[in-house]
Amino acid sequence: MLKHRPAKFKLPTGKCYITEIMELLGGTWTPALLWNLSDGARRFSELKSYLAPISSKMLSSRLSQLQKKNVIKRIVMDTKPPSVEYELTDLGIELLPAIEKMAQIGARLRDYSENGK
Repeated sequence: MLKHRPAKFKLPTGKCYITEIMELLGGTWTPALLWNLSDGARRFSELKSYLAPISSKMLSSRLSQLQKKNVIKRIVMDTKPPSVEYELTDLGIELLPAIEKMAQIGARLRDYSENGK
């Protein structure tokens, strides 16, 4: 008979932490977008070309969502005409190891499904 073991820590009421991060990273294009910002700030057109075939509407939507979550920041350059760059915040930088690990596991899963190994 299994005995009930007490939880090591209490989960907060409301949304689970795992659900919170998966809602963020589970969005279409989000991990790839964050990965493309890992080398530094990028303009909208650069991101769009790196993430082809993403639509401008989808890219704009993802950038807006990530800004609201404080994962990226929008930097308006004082140029003529004005230009905008997007860059990871400290929180966004913290996500990079998790994204890299997910990519490594994804590669192993693909190798297993293709080769049975």
